[in-house]
Amino acid sequence: MGVRRFPTLRAQWLGRELRQLRIDCGATLVEAGQYVQRDQGTISRMESGLAPARVGDVVALLNLYGVEDPVVRADLELISRDVWQRGWWDGYSKYAPAWMLDLAWMEGRARRIRSFDPLVLHGILQTEPYARALISAVNPDAEEPTREHWIRLRLDRQRILTTGSETRFEVIIDEAVLQRGVGGPETMRVQLAHLLDLTQRGAITMRLLDRSGGAHAAPEGSFALLDLPDPYPQVGHIDTVAGNLWVEGDMADSIADRYDRLEAAALPPIHSSQRLEEILKEYS
Repeated sequence: MGVRRFPTLRAQWLGRELRQLRIDCGATLVEAGQYVQRDQGTISRMESGLAPARVGDVVALLNLYGVEDPVVRADLELISRDVWQRGWWDGYSKYAPAWMLDLAWMEGRARRIRSFDPLVLHGILQTEPYARALISAVNPDAEEPTREHWIRLRLDRQRILTTGSETRFEVIIDEAVLQRGVGGPETMRVQLAHLLDLTQRGAITMRLLDRSGGAHAAPEGSFALLDLPDPYPQVGHIDTVAGNLWVEGDMADSIADRYDRLEAAALPPIHSSQRLEEILKEYS
């Protein structure tokens, strides 16, 4: 079976910008299509992200739309190249939904990731037994090969924590997460030892939200913020039972404000590590 195609966030970002430039200059879909020798349906699909635009088409459309700003041109040409970028995550396209592959791509490109985890540990921090216990609990009816691919994808995403990665990973964890027995005592012991190792070798910056701290700035649940390099926006990712949400602009700024307030309420990293060590001893 061939790799299935779907509108990635990269293609949607590019299409959104091309559509706005076309509207700004007063060109129609028909005119744009004629200029690049495509039909108007193809241009429409490009603008929606369903048909990723090739670099040559983007350059031609920018000429038609009268875009002379070298920064804008360079940014859109870069996105058009990234749209066609292939990576390790594509090996999971048969089993993983589109949002999961988008997430893996963005995590690999992000300069900084900030995550708030009040229920379970972030996927990038999970050991295989912990991930297996969670995925099996959430998807008990999934076929075994599918579950195994989800687990491998989750573990592969952790390559951003390896030496040489430029991604800064910061996390605020509700203390109760460390005391929730996912997979049983031994699974939790191994998981917490792994988390402690990540903090001690500087792979992540961890802060714990003390259980005695009372109400906090994000009672709605978990979220993550990904700071991508130019020309991409800051993106917020919210995982819900109804699906995954991506937000930008003012909404991402609002989530960043929530994170800042959570950070101010959380224990400092050194005290968080000490508390983690204390909880780990309870499993030993």
